[in-house]
Amino acid sequence: MHRDSGARGRLVQRWSARLALVAGLAAVVVLLVFAGVKSITLLGSGLAGSAISAASLWWALTLRGIGRLLAFALAVVAPLAVLALYAWAELLWVVLVSLALWALGISAGGAALSRDIGQAGPPEMRTAPPRHPFLIMNPRSGGGKVGLFHLREKAEALDADVLLLDTAHQQDVVALAGKAVERGADLLGVAGGDGTQALVAGVAARHGIPFLVIPAGTRNHFALALGLDRDDPSTCLDALTDGVELRVDLGFIGERAFVNNASFGTYAAVVQSPAYRDDKVRTILQTLPDLLTRRRGPRLTVRTPDAVIEGPQAVLVSNNPYRMGDLAGLGRREVLDSGALGVLGINVDNAAQAAELLAGRRAPGLTALTAQEVVVDADEPEIEAGVDGEALTLPTPVRCTIRHRALRVRVPRHRPGVPRTRARMDWRRLRELALS
Repeated sequence: MHRDSGARGRLVQRWSARLALVAGLAAVVVLLVFAGVKSITLLGSGLAGSAISAASLWWALTLRGIGRLLAFALAVVAPLAVLALYAWAELLWVVLVSLALWALGISAGGAALSRDIGQAGPPEMRTAPPRHPFLIMNPRSGGGKVGLFHLREKAEALDADVLLLDTAHQQDVVALAGKAVERGADLLGVAGGDGTQALVAGVAARHGIPFLVIPAGTRNHFALALGLDRDDPSTCLDALTDGVELRVDLGFIGERAFVNNASFGTYAAVVQSPAYRDDKVRTILQTLPDLLTRRRGPRLTVRTPDAVIEGPQAVLVSNNPYRMGDLAGLGRREVLDSGALGVLGINVDNAAQAAELLAGRRAPGLTALTAQEVVVDADEPEIEAGVDGEALTLPTPVRCTIRHRALRVRVPRHRPGVPRTRARMDWRRLRELALS
C-alpha cells in the first residue's frame, strides 16, 4: 500500500511538472504570437506600472496630508493606466490569457517542487498522558474563544485543573504556573494568545514538563508552526488523552521566553502607542512617517557573532528563521528545532528600495541572518520592543538567545499538520521531473 501511494505521488509530481512547463511556455507563446514586437512594450509597461505603484505606497507611508492622498491616488491610477494602455492597443485579452497561463504554470510547478521537500515538523514521541494537567485560560482572548468553544467545560471533563483568568485585574501567569507545578502539576497549558503562551512555556521548560498549546488567541502563530487546528481550539484538548510529544526550541530575550519573535524599531514603536489597540490603521498612518524617515526613534545596531547591521529601521528576531522568498512566507517557519534564531533587518531610505522590497527580491535593504545569540543595541538607554505581540520597554543592550529543544510540547496525535513548504520555482528541476 505504501509503495503504491509513493508511485502515485511520483506520477502526480511528474504530470504537475509537465503541466507547469506547458503552461509557462504557452504564456510566452500567446504573448509573442498575438502581440509580436508589442510584447516588449507590454512587458515594459507592466513593470513600470508595478514600480510606480510600489514607490507610491512608500510615499503614502512617509508623507502626510495632501501628499499622502496624492501618493495613494497614484498607486491606484498606475496599474489602471497600464490596463487602459493594453485595452487601447486591443491586447488586453492577450495579457489576461498570458497571465492566467503563467499563474497556472507557477501553481503547478510549486505543487511539483514541494513534493521534493516533504512534510515539515519535528519528530514525534509517544509519552504517557499527564496525570495532573493545569490549564490557564483567558476568557477575553481571541474575542472570547474560551467561552465560544466551551474550553473550560471540556477540559474539566478530562480531569484538567483549569484556572480562568480574572480579566478585571492583572494576574502574574508565571507565578500561577509556578505554584501549580509546586502543587504537583505535570503539564502546563494555556488557552490564550501567543504572549501568554510564551510566558507559561518558559515555566514548563524550566521545570522540564510538557506544555499544551490551545490556540484561543487572535493570530496563534505558534499553533500554526506546530500544525494545530486553529479553527477549533477544542481539538487540542485531545492531546490530554491521545497525544504525542514534540521537542522544540525556545527563544529568550534576557530571561523572558518567546515562542515566535521579538521586534524592534518601527513596528515595536507603533504597538507602544496607547491608541494602537483601539484604532490600528490610524495609529500606523500617524506614526510611520516619522519612524520611516528617521525623524523619531533610536538608532539601532544589531550584532551577531558573524555580522553587524547598522541603523535598521526595523528588526525581527525569531525563534527559528522565517521562510524567505515571498511575502506570504514571512509568517511561517520551516522548522522549530534548528537551534538558531532568525534575524531580519530592514533598512529602506527611498522609494526605489521600497519597490525592490515589495517586489519580493533580495533587496539591498533586507538583511537575513541566523545566529544563536543576537544583541540589539541603541543610542538610547531604553528601546521599545514587541515580544510575541506584547509591548515592552527594555534597557539596552538587549540580548536574545535560543535554547535548543528546551520545550516539550504535547499535541494531539491527529491534527492538521504543518502546511507543506512552498518551494522556490526551479524550471531546470521541473524539466528533470517532466522527463523522468
